[in-house]
Amino acid sequence: MNGLAMAGLDSAIDRSRDCLFSQFQREEGSGDGFWCGELEADSTLESDYILFLYLFDRTRHRDKIARLAAFVARHQLEDGSWNIYEGGSGEISATVKAYVALKIAGYEEDDAVMVNARRAVQMLGGIDQVNSYTKVYLAMLNLQSWDRVPAIPPEVVLLPRFFYINIYEISYWSRAILIPLSILYAKWTGFSNPNGLTINELLPSLVADDREAGESLHAENEDPAANGDSAASAEAEAGGARFHRYTESIFSWRKVFTTIDLVLKKLERSRVKPLRSLAVKKAEEWMVTRLEDSDGLGAIFPSMINSVLALRCLGYEADHPLVLEGLEKLEELEVEDEGGLHLQPCLSPVWDTALALNALGEVGVCGDLRDMTAAGRWLLSKEVRRPGDWQKRVPNVEASGWPFQFRNEFYPDIDDTAAVVMALNRVDVDEVEGLEQAVSRGINWVLSLQCSNGGWAAFDADVERKILNEIPYADHNAMLDPACADITGRVLEMLGSTQGCLDDPRVDEAVRRGVRYLKDTQEDNGSWYGRWGVNYIYGTWQALKGLMTVGINPDEDYVRHAVSFLKNHQNEDGGWGESCRSYDDTAFAGKGETTASQTAWALMGLVAAGETDSPEAQRGVRYLIDHQDADGDWTEKCWTGTGFPKVFYLKYHMYSLYFPLFALGMYRNAVQAAGDPAIEGERGRQAALEPVPARRD
Repeated sequence: MNGLAMAGLDSAIDRSRDCLFSQFQREEGSGDGFWCGELEADSTLESDYILFLYLFDRTRHRDKIARLAAFVARHQLEDGSWNIYEGGSGEISATVKAYVALKIAGYEEDDAVMVNARRAVQMLGGIDQVNSYTKVYLAMLNLQSWDRVPAIPPEVVLLPRFFYINIYEISYWSRAILIPLSILYAKWTGFSNPNGLTINELLPSLVADDREAGESLHAENEDPAANGDSAASAEAEAGGARFHRYTESIFSWRKVFTTIDLVLKKLERSRVKPLRSLAVKKAEEWMVTRLEDSDGLGAIFPSMINSVLALRCLGYEADHPLVLEGLEKLEELEVEDEGGLHLQPCLSPVWDTALALNALGEVGVCGDLRDMTAAGRWLLSKEVRRPGDWQKRVPNVEASGWPFQFRNEFYPDIDDTAAVVMALNRVDVDEVEGLEQAVSRGINWVLSLQCSNGGWAAFDADVERKILNEIPYADHNAMLDPACADITGRVLEMLGSTQGCLDDPRVDEAVRRGVRYLKDTQEDNGSWYGRWGVNYIYGTWQALKGLMTVGINPDEDYVRHAVSFLKNHQNEDGGWGESCRSYDDTAFAGKGETTASQTAWALMGLVAAGETDSPEAQRGVRYLIDHQDADGDWTEKCWTGTGFPKVFYLKYHMYSLYFPLFALGMYRNAVQAAGDPAIEGERGRQAALEPVPARRD
């Protein structure tokens, strides 16, 4: 880059740095602080929240339901449907949920929003095509029979660890959602529908007949024989069609689990359930224990609303401390907007703070700056020091790790922990007491959870029993927590960037296995699948960065193959973009409208692999400089975060800020390193010592 271009780069970095510091939040009552950007999701959250408030206390929450409904209505697409990510096409479950939520809020059937929504439901295949969560939604409102919900008996909590199927063989988030749902499945007798809510206009005749019968599987006055055979027969017929399409083989796990589901439903109609009381008690104990030191069960929205309703079903009064705390934590997820109200699926302060510190460190902000130190102390205070579910797999490891949220003590996150360790490495060790010890504990904890295939997952090790994906309930595409390339790459980056870490024989072996995992999981086109970010650009960036940090030669064939993927998918404007659609169709891998965050990821991947001087890298830098907003941020419309591939996506509002800052800093450092080592090295050291404004006040 010439001098003029470098000046533009420095200016862009300075503006972005100042913008990031302006969003720093100091914690009340202490000198510590953090960053926490908004986390945006699709309208199903608002629809679910309307359901929850309607069931919990519809009179008290009438105004809130109306404001949530205004938000839902505002996000209807032109064809009458609702989507699950910005720019996506209509999705049946989101559309049905939105329709029911709006009807709860008082929208009339002849309202244009509702007319168009009904048309969209039919266009998308009809109400029978909704997923399991939506079926639960409808059953809880007595809008369809519980016979149409996959069986979720609480007896699952009694299955011992040595059983091939037990609650610890599914992901943490599914576990936290499923166990309170199992209580609801067993105990749902109240919260009936006195206002006569119906959606007959959406229902096929088969379901309408169920409603006409007027009996639910879990009604207090149920007749065990009523409608049992006909419902089971209908379910068997529908299930048969599903598993026939799924496989042509005589035997399939889908068929086995469909049969088990039918048997469980038949047993549910029996009044004799010898283990039911014990199972419900065990599920209650499990849930209540994990409400401790947590921002709600699992600190994620679905399990939070399920747990509050489960507590009420168990007889906890509305003013019980656990119920009140659950409501308070849900309210903390609310975001006021113009004429409406919407929800965040959870809060992301640890993640945002770690990534912000890493970006600032990359651009030379010195480690003992006031806000850097304050954020370092805050992160240190969030280290998990109590046992969690992860200890079921590694029982003799010292507790450590960091969660994604403010409090989620049972579920520290490997991805967050790696990011936090790297962030703490950028803070002045003399300014933060206990920093070195926490870094050591965090690394040890991460190493203990390496999967048998050499990769790292999000919360556990080896939660990969794929047959569990065939359970009827598993259509949310999140039953498992498998190792993935993006987290594995970040862990390798953590290990390679921590001074002296690679000298440890244990670390050396873990790195060797991690590198082998990445080589084994590289796609044919040279990319890596991105589990927690959209998608192949995300996975490829993080894999390359991790590989290079632990010393892999950038001339390796598989590294060059990955570099070619990034170069070949650069957009004409010089940036990169990829749609969530790439999870449904690999033909869209690396393709989509340019975004600042995805451009930053691709740029960091190229720079890490030694491509600083390539035309592609320089065009990427130019795109970021030319498209920066006046305030130092970048405007980003598309969503680049992944919750559950194909099911749930996210927009992290700070991704458009700290990732481009990180990428530009990484590029500048690489340019300087490529110059005269003595001159550029001294220039970098001097820049790091220059005073930097902590924030704009």
